[in-house]
Amino acid sequence: MPDGRPTPTPLPADAAQQQTADPALSAYHYGVMRRALDIIDAGGPGLTLDDLSAQIGMSPAHFQRVFSQWVGVSPKRYQQYLTLDQARYLLRDRCTTLETASELGLSGGGRLHDLFLRWEAMTPGDYAAGGAGLTLHAGWFDSPFGEVLALGSDRGLCGLGFSAEAGRGATRADLCGRWPAARVVDDPDAIAPWVEAAFSGGRAPLHAIGAPFQIKVWEALMAIPSGHVTTYGTIAEAIGAPKAVRAVGTAVGRNPISWLIPCHRAMRKSGGLGGYHWGLPVKRAMLAWESARFEAETGADIA
Repeated sequence: MPDGRPTPTPLPADAAQQQTADPALSAYHYGVMRRALDIIDAGGPGLTLDDLSAQIGMSPAHFQRVFSQWVGVSPKRYQQYLTLDQARYLLRDRCTTLETASELGLSGGGRLHDLFLRWEAMTPGDYAAGGAGLTLHAGWFDSPFGEVLALGSDRGLCGLGFSAEAGRGATRADLCGRWPAARVVDDPDAIAPWVEAAFSGGRAPLHAIGAPFQIKVWEALMAIPSGHVTTYGTIAEAIGAPKAVRAVGTAVGRNPISWLIPCHRAMRKSGGLGGYHWGLPVKRAMLAWESARFEAETGADIA
């Protein structure tokens, strides 16, 4: 590493073969979905395909093609995933106990555990130093959930933030503020292979900064399989702090590597979505996208 740039771990052959989707096209599809979500919220899930496509400004055939390419299911099916009732369904039928989640998560090529070559948390001393002496490489990328800012050290990805709701400036200030003493340089090429792997079913190393309690919470999040959810209370029990539900919620919100550390899979016991640092529309889109992929892989169906 003579020039100070990180050396991305080569992707396995099967992961490289999965990188067939155009990231810019995926970001465009997310923009369409984001508008559709607002329309569905206003008009309800009973909207017909013709009504929904007309309000978005597409022909029904084009609209159906966009959604089928993005998520693999029809708009009618996807409407069901976008309704608020979907959160309650997930909590009822796919709420995993973290004791068995790791075993479940290892099945299938699209599961979260297959994404990581290594998970590395900073030591308490490194955390206290705020990243002093580190150079972080930053870049903007397209993703299935809109534009994402990625940060990476020479050890792995250390930040993913989505700008669809917050905007570019706030997203960058947020992520960089977590490493106050680090040097941040704009160098997307240095981390592009890891970002591509993160959104294509490949493998990417992670390098996270957090207090010991936060690290425990994030490790618990990584045990939740794709297509499933859990509650803040279950996470608190799993890390041995059953009364610390509020603190767990705070730690979930401080997750620096969204999507890969899947804080979007944590929900309230009541069935509510809870919060999401990068905006609830992004969280709902992620849950819907994963539900559709889970259905396609397993043949499962929603109630």
